[in-house]
Amino acid sequence: MKIVVIGGTGLIGSKVVSILRERGHEVMSASPSSGVNTLTGEGLAEALARAQVVIDVANSPSFEDKPAMDFFEKSGRNILAAEKTASVRHHVALSVVGTDRLTGSGAGSLSGYFRAKMTQENLIKASGIPFTIVHATQFFEFVKNIAQSGADGSTIRLSPVLMQPMVSDDVAAAVADVALGEPLNGMVEIAGPDQIRQDELVRQFLTATGDHRKVVTDANTGYYGIKVNDQSLVPGDNPRLGPTHYEDWLKRSTA
Repeated sequence: MKIVVIGGTGLIGSKVVSILRERGHEVMSASPSSGVNTLTGEGLAEALARAQVVIDVANSPSFEDKPAMDFFEKSGRNILAAEKTASVRHHVALSVVGTDRLTGSGAGSLSGYFRAKMTQENLIKASGIPFTIVHATQFFEFVKNIAQSGADGSTIRLSPVLMQPMVSDDVAAAVADVALGEPLNGMVEIAGPDQIRQDELVRQFLTATGDHRKVVTDANTGYYGIKVNDQSLVPGDNPRLGPTHYEDWLKRSTA
């Protein structure tokens, strides 16, 4: 089976490419470095020729409102149009658990990014191409960025909102499995095995990495400026759970 991975050189994409090649599939890693530009459409038709499955794990280079919307809208339209021409049988896209719950806050928050992700998802649903959207929780690898989002000198101010993060290896494994299965024409949620509060997640990371800054718990800070509650960032019933525990990842990544 020929599978094209859009964003195949990124954190998740490179892992998905490796997994699928190990399973014996013909996999093309599509990115600007390989001559495929989803924003302009350059190289898409050639890349998707004979492809049965397309996996889109590309991310916007900017999290600001307008650039993110431009990226996901233009890229999404170009990819889906090329897939129709190539008669692709399964479109798989990676998105975020709670995307539809994170779009309501205003300027200065990350809500515009999630509105852009919702636009991408709606384009997929309306395309007529069989699809599966994978909603993943936050990655362990992003904890440093979460810490920086609340940094203020020697303190880090964060909400105690509930999270259920997972490691990127488990995200990639789930995406690969979904891509090899039948299209759901719907969404599947994936998450880590344990729930933890955001302030404690970062507190444990700082301890493990020898960072002496203090985490201050402040429920009003939300998540990247977005108003959240304990249902915002965790999956619903019956998500697929990755096997890797945060504690084990911390030990491994700081050894």
